[in-house]
Amino acid sequence: MTKVLIVDDEPQILRALRITLNARQYEVITATNGADAQRTAATAHPDLIILDLGLPDIDGVEVIRRLRSWTPVPIIVVSGRLDSRQKLDALDAGADDYVTKPFSVQELLARIRAVTHPTTGADTAFTVTIGRYTVNIAEHVISAEDGTSVQLTPVEWQLLDVLVRNPGKLVSQRQLQQMWGPTYRAESDHLRQHMKHLRHKLEPQPAHPRYLLTETGIGYRFQP
Repeated sequence: MTKVLIVDDEPQILRALRITLNARQYEVITATNGADAQRTAATAHPDLIILDLGLPDIDGVEVIRRLRSWTPVPIIVVSGRLDSRQKLDALDAGADDYVTKPFSVQELLARIRAVTHPTTGADTAFTVTIGRYTVNIAEHVISAEDGTSVQLTPVEWQLLDVLVRNPGKLVSQRQLQQMWGPTYRAESDHLRQHMKHLRHKLEPQPAHPRYLLTETGIGYRFQP
């Protein structure tokens, strides 16, 4: 059973999400502030965190940064903040997705499925080389000859999976955004931030990518 930590200081939101997710066989635990969220994440080891940004003690973006310093657990922000800069700040801090309040249950469930059930292929031996790294897509392992490794978030694995399984081919923004489900509103800033993180982790020179290329205004391409 997938364990979900919901972090929000609004009792009605916690209750509604608990009922919704329990009905779909998710185990739900809750926290009402940033400090409790960090403690609970460390002790309960959730499979997913749903996080509001407007917490009473610590801003949600800072909570994301602190969590990302030690765990790759998927984080979905659910917030009433509409400003695009605030959304980018959350994604840049390490959030996997951002859902704006009010939201539909089906939209949230689609986002949850996207980050908790990454796409995998049938061939467990499928590997590619990106710079000094050997990437095993199916087993989600990235390593170098010197023993160093790289950790990706679930959304980053999904993006990389799609791109490397289509070497040399242009994959449109729309195709990549469909990972979040049919109700996902096309917000290219989300995609750009995730690609930025991927390049920072994998490219020898992230500012001048060699493998994960952008086709401006169209999409992305993995160039072996």
